[in-house]
Amino acid sequence: MSTLPKSIYNPLSKDRVTFLMSGEETNGEYVLVKVELAPKGGNALHYHTTFTEEFEVLEGTLSIELEKEVISIREGEKAVAPLNKLHRFFNQDENCSCTFLVTIRPARQFEQMLRIAYGLINDGLTNSKGIPKSIWHMALMFHMGESYLPGIPLRLQVWLAGLLSTEARRRGKHKELEKYYLPQVKNESIAA
Repeated sequence: MSTLPKSIYNPLSKDRVTFLMSGEETNGEYVLVKVELAPKGGNALHYHTTFTEEFEVLEGTLSIELEKEVISIREGEKAVAPLNKLHRFFNQDENCSCTFLVTIRPARQFEQMLRIAYGLINDGLTNSKGIPKSIWHMALMFHMGESYLPGIPLRLQVWLAGLLSTEARRRGKHKELEKYYLPQVKNESIAA
């Protein structure tokens, strides 16, 4: 029997992500997650070249910076971060959390990357901002996540992540991350 937890928790940002539909369950079409975002929580500006994110608020108010515009969406409202558009999401409320759904389309390796990120944080293998202490882990996550930072040429980011992740794999560093996203097989003894 193999298991992966449906929910993962980030003790640095105090948010919880629950996987409602995995890429495996949708044949790679999409991943659907529920995010419980703590007051004043959020992420940094980034963009994707291979998948979109659609947000739908279940409770509270979610703020989304999309390029240079900030929009706020409430319960039942949706917003999309299209390909190649700089974006981030955050909760401006100081007291209340925000709960929302995110559909990542297509699934790519989003689930694996997120499980690795939260796993490294929980194991104390990142700094206080959630950045992996190991350059090899960071390169593998960056390459898997296909998320890019503003202000650095895309070609440089893709080249550097590709180069470093190839070297990380050559050194076997990817094996250290598999425990976070590959189902662990439980040994179940059968009573005779």
